[in-house]
Amino acid sequence: MRYRLLGRTGLRVSEMFLGGMIFHESSPEVRRVFDEYAGAGGNVVDTALMYGDSESVVGDLLQGRRDRFVLATKYTPTRDRTDLNAAGNHRKNLVLSLEQCLRRLRTDYIDLYWVHVWDRHTPIEETMRALDDAVRAGKVLHVGMSDAPAWVVSRANTLAEWRGWTPFAGVQVPYSLLRRDVERELLPMAREHGMSVAAWGVLGHGVLSGVPTSRVPPESIGKRDRAVVGAVLEVAGELGVTASQVAIAWTMRRGVHPIIGAGDAGQLKENLGASGLALPEEAVRRLESAVEFEPGFPADFIGEVDRSPDIYGDDLLLLDGR
Repeated sequence: MRYRLLGRTGLRVSEMFLGGMIFHESSPEVRRVFDEYAGAGGNVVDTALMYGDSESVVGDLLQGRRDRFVLATKYTPTRDRTDLNAAGNHRKNLVLSLEQCLRRLRTDYIDLYWVHVWDRHTPIEETMRALDDAVRAGKVLHVGMSDAPAWVVSRANTLAEWRGWTPFAGVQVPYSLLRRDVERELLPMAREHGMSVAAWGVLGHGVLSGVPTSRVPPESIGKRDRAVVGAVLEVAGELGVTASQVAIAWTMRRGVHPIIGAGDAGQLKENLGASGLALPEEAVRRLESAVEFEPGFPADFIGEVDRSPDIYGDDLLLLDGR
């Protein structure tokens, strides 16, 4: 397992994150999954307040080794459906959610506290100032944003820069060969701000593993997705690896941290095998051309005019730009 820095911080994070969504209860198999990940060098476990008992299970798993791991959790969704203020990204819910997370995780600090989803009813200024207060109080070390428009994240970090608040160090997005929408705005935005990107759904809910599941039966997979799966299986066969490893390796090749999970230690070990898998350029071209993907406006238009002497003059080719 290799490591990268989290955004523009000095925190070292493993190239793969372990997703805690499936940790419904403490069991010997859950501990084997966690130990398999730790044994491979993984050091980031990602959970959330809304994942049932996951935080409590993760808290148990970390006993005696808490400080060796980068613990990430999230808030936004409701803690009480009958209380309107028990949800959202406003200060009250942030404070109460954080205290609940700390109790359930049996720790006094969170390494990476994610805003789970953009709340259009709360000013982003309020969210960023409240997060900064949590950092200054020592209860949170770094913050991130999950599932939000690029303009919201960019505005939030610009406000943080101007006002001396803690900026988002990373974003969390859905990303896979089946779903590349984030390449239009979110990935370029993250690069510009120096933010890490963590991706969920890297196997398309199991579709890219090439093995049918009860959650996604074969008859529900459309022609477009079947073309992608076919390309993944073809490349996997040529390289002598599994389809899951190819799909995960492609994600990491894009500079993204895949959030991986598994129902058992054997499956997790297979997914971890994507670490160090170098996909040949020709294979990558086949994977990405299996179905058409268009960045759309403004990315495609700007890409065209960026090379146009009609816009930048006849000596454009002499310019060594970014």
